[in-house]
Amino acid sequence: MPYIKIEITREGVTQEQKKQLIAGATELMVRVLDKDPASTFVVIDEVDLDNWGVGGRPVVEWRREQAAALALAVCCALRLARFNARLDAGE
Repeated sequence: MPYIKIEITREGVTQEQKKQLIAGATELMVRVLDKDPASTFVVIDEVDLDNWGVGGRPVVEWRREQAAALALAVCCALRLARFNARLDAGE
């Protein structure tokens, strides 16, 4: 009698998405472990962002840092592309 607990952040997951998670997790147990779907339990627990952390920090703070790092990387890539275009043009 498998019990599967899926924890996700509370960010607008739809009923249809939850339905797909339940069906997919159940199918995985059937396919991999040959478990009876009728006795497989799946629980989805939605956690407020205030109660979720990653890398030792609240997830909101971590995401903010990730977004800033990505923005910096994109900026650097654009500058490098412009610099290379100038080199190719013989400037």
